[in-house]
Amino acid sequence: MLYDHVSYAVTGGIATITIERPDVYNAFTRQTVLELNDAARTAEADDDVYAVILTGAGKGFCSGADTTAMPDWDDQTPEEYGAFLWLIQQFVWRLRQMATPSIAAVNGPAIGAGCDFALACDLRVVGENAILREGFVNVGLVPGDGGAWLLPRLVGESKAREYLLTGRDIEPAAAVDIGLAVERADDPLAAAGELAAEIRDTPATAVQLTNRLVDPERSFDEYCREAAAFQWECVVDDEHAEAVAAFNEGREPSYDRPSE
Repeated sequence: MLYDHVSYAVTGGIATITIERPDVYNAFTRQTVLELNDAARTAEADDDVYAVILTGAGKGFCSGADTTAMPDWDDQTPEEYGAFLWLIQQFVWRLRQMATPSIAAVNGPAIGAGCDFALACDLRVVGENAILREGFVNVGLVPGDGGAWLLPRLVGESKAREYLLTGRDIEPAAAVDIGLAVERADDPLAAAGELAAEIRDTPATAVQLTNRLVDPERSFDEYCREAAAFQWECVVDDEHAEAVAAFNEGREPSYDRPSE
């Protein structure tokens, strides 16, 4: 895929979406968000993509909106501002609703909406220079992109309020300690790739349906009904049959996966 602000590449069944504005720590413009939405749609629609990695070029993950490229909001209507914000919210929504698992490789500052992009992914790996900061209150704004909805569901209400109301940084060690990140790594992109490969090498239908079942808003009754339907999809899936056969025969299962 050819973009101006984003790169998109698929290797071995893993799609990597990289924000390519390293000179501004991958701060985004409207064009960047349009490209991120398109890249996410492309990955979601590709049956040969089994996991998605989101990262940033250079030393940053995403430092939020590029304020030098924003319009003068004094000349805009609330509807025009809402349309711009909705574009950002759409990318967060798309990451949240994708059945294909997504992993944020947070290699540097993830600030404001950039933090929300990381929170919207299913899993996060943080580097030694990673910083996750909602930070909206520091500039007199609310988390308009999803942060105040996402963070409490990931770390609990009290801890989320601490970071949301103070604008404090979530350092790498703290991110792991509070369960926000699964791993702290010297090379977060490489570690995210290993995690993505581990996911890729399991039965795809089961992975995607399991990912869809993880929903804190669903009641247990709703969960049980949907789980029964999903389980049936898995029972009649060829990869389930192969996994069972491999277990019974004492061998590694063989799934049809793209080559590296």
